[in-house]
Amino acid sequence: MDKKVIAYFLAFIALGMTSAALGPTLPGLAEQTDTQLSGISFLFATRSLGYLAGSILAGRIYDRLPGHPLLMVLLLLMGVSLALVPFIGQLWLLTFLMLLAGVMESGVDVGTNTLMVWRFGEKVGPYMNSLHFFFGLGAFLSPIIIAQTMLATDGGIRLAYWALSLTVLPAVVLFLRFPSMPIRQRNTAVDDNKANTLLIVLVAAFLFLYVGAEVSYGGWIYTYATTLELSSSTAAAYLTSFFWGALTVGRLLSIPIAAKLHPKTLLGGALGGALLSMGILLTGQNSGTALWVGTIGLGLSMSVIFPTTIALAEHTLSLSGQMTSYFFVGASLGAMTVPWLIGQMFERIGPVVTMITILITLLIAVAVFGLLIWQARLHQEAKAARLSM
Repeated sequence: MDKKVIAYFLAFIALGMTSAALGPTLPGLAEQTDTQLSGISFLFATRSLGYLAGSILAGRIYDRLPGHPLLMVLLLLMGVSLALVPFIGQLWLLTFLMLLAGVMESGVDVGTNTLMVWRFGEKVGPYMNSLHFFFGLGAFLSPIIIAQTMLATDGGIRLAYWALSLTVLPAVVLFLRFPSMPIRQRNTAVDDNKANTLLIVLVAAFLFLYVGAEVSYGGWIYTYATTLELSSSTAAAYLTSFFWGALTVGRLLSIPIAAKLHPKTLLGGALGGALLSMGILLTGQNSGTALWVGTIGLGLSMSVIFPTTIALAEHTLSLSGQMTSYFFVGASLGAMTVPWLIGQMFERIGPVVTMITILITLLIAVAVFGLLIWQARLHQEAKAARLSM
């Protein structure tokens, strides 16, 4: 295997660990900053705001500068931000740190996805699922590390954040050794600006909804389970890990499937599975068994959605870094908006608002997906007609 690809995988392990750390440590951060859940939930929005700003800038930068040195710097800064979290007792200062962390995370995310697409082109499907498998692996391991270190330190989160901050180093070492992928020229990524613009908007809207649902579930399931007393705090941390673990296993299992099925077929099946899992969670909201079954089912169903959406976009359009960044702008807006909305309603309405909000978000995503497939077909037909002239 290309050693550059190994570096991308290691970068995504670190990114997954970082992304999954906030949910299980949310009550600890609330205590650390003497803040209620409705206030500390603003950290989701702030980190996503930083992610949004970083996404807007990252694509343009990767279209102009070598990717590996950029990834190396961003990973190091991401590790430093994690190490600083336990030292901050003021909410405003922690909010600012999360804003910066979001910028670093988006730069790593956009850059790694872009370089992977440039490396494999239209054959990127299984490789993209492999890449996001390693994100899921990191997200699976993160709550386990947090749970174990909290048990070892009587509930403290300091050691957990310090351990997670070190996970960036293996990728940094490899990026020092290998040159970057060649930058894809702009004229190979644009053939019909109007069609491109509409497709980009639809992909970004779909990712807004999907990522909003995924981040909301991963970020709020711990608090949801403990508030309803469906599990202990330790078991809820493991439940969070099982969600990300199912996401990881699903991506691993989907690698050979993605090589055979068209991305739209894979996405349709995944969305159906996600809706079925949400039905289990809502109808069995007082059952611990339904919570575990629904969580695992949702993780498995969601596992292929993000990487397959990127593969579908590359299959339809030849992606530049800037195009990819637009998708991540949509994703970051979803990650910022939906978890924050749940946080504002959680204490007033009750924990069930978590599942209802995620279900509504996924239903809208299905409608947008239908529009996306319709427009992609029209675009391909128009492209074929131009080539035949």
